[in-house]
Amino acid sequence: MTVNRQWLLAARPDGVIGPQNFEYVETAIPEISNGEVLVKNLYFSFDPTQRNWMVDRPGYLPPVAIGETMRAGSVSQVVASKHNDFEVGELVQTTGCWQDYAAVAPGQGPTGINKLPPGVSPEMMLSILGITGMTAYFGLLEHGQPKAGETVLVSGAAGATGSVVGQIAKLMDCRVVGIAGGPEKCAWLKEVAGFDAVIDYKNEDVDEQIGIHCPDKWDVFFDNVGGSTLEAALNHLNLYSRVVMCGGIANYNATEPVPGPSNLMNLVTNRGRMQGFIILDYLPRAMEAIGALMGWIASGDMVYQVDLQEGFENIPNTLQRLYTGQNVGKQLLKIADPV
Repeated sequence: MTVNRQWLLAARPDGVIGPQNFEYVETAIPEISNGEVLVKNLYFSFDPTQRNWMVDRPGYLPPVAIGETMRAGSVSQVVASKHNDFEVGELVQTTGCWQDYAAVAPGQGPTGINKLPPGVSPEMMLSILGITGMTAYFGLLEHGQPKAGETVLVSGAAGATGSVVGQIAKLMDCRVVGIAGGPEKCAWLKEVAGFDAVIDYKNEDVDEQIGIHCPDKWDVFFDNVGGSTLEAALNHLNLYSRVVMCGGIANYNATEPVPGPSNLMNLVTNRGRMQGFIILDYLPRAMEAIGALMGWIASGDMVYQVDLQEGFENIPNTLQRLYTGQNVGKQLLKIADPV
């Protein structure tokens, strides 16, 4: 290639995001300085939090500015290097942008630049062993603190993070109930991922079904959704229960502020705890999570799904899939093969 294709943020979202929020441009391939490497992007990760990066408000990362290349996790191949620790041909993981080429250096961006461990594919690095897998691992074990015999409820359970949360909880000898959308996703969670019960929020009353499938109430709620799902869950919490606040995808496309749960006092009555977390705080411990996850995969105790789209031109539409429920498992897109 002789140009660097890019997708820029053209307009901040108002409701459901789509191609109208982005602009396609072509620029020159960047030059690198001493201490940098030039990478060619191969795969992009798509995550619900990307919509938060598009909104002009303070967050755990600065918002993407209008006219800037859209931020995304990526797996890339080194095509030129002026850094002694990186050689041409190596595969690396970065928090990159929607473009073909980038000049990067260790220590830059939220995650820096990291070589893929031997035997780890790009798909694994951006899904089960990446941010989503680590989010499930640290979020559940550090903040949910599940104990054998407890009931763990998971919203967004068929997503890349929720499905791993449920499987880790099963490995901790917990009863696991998931909330997901549609018969196909619910069947996979129960028949393949090993959940004890699954609630189809598209076809069932979530509040009623939590009462049925959690007859002794729940001890840990790992919430990826928020909104009415969180409110329904808070009607069924046990004494000293823990709510892990991971995401709020139900609210991401709202054009007006969404009312909070009306029953937060249930936490007081039941001495419960609700805590949010950001995975960036745990990156220094990344190999702890990766080692555990790789062990469970190798032993057959954990499964995962990847929804792989292809084509640079399909990047904006692939992000939109997250907010319409089209993706099954971790949403990725491939733009090139390694050479």
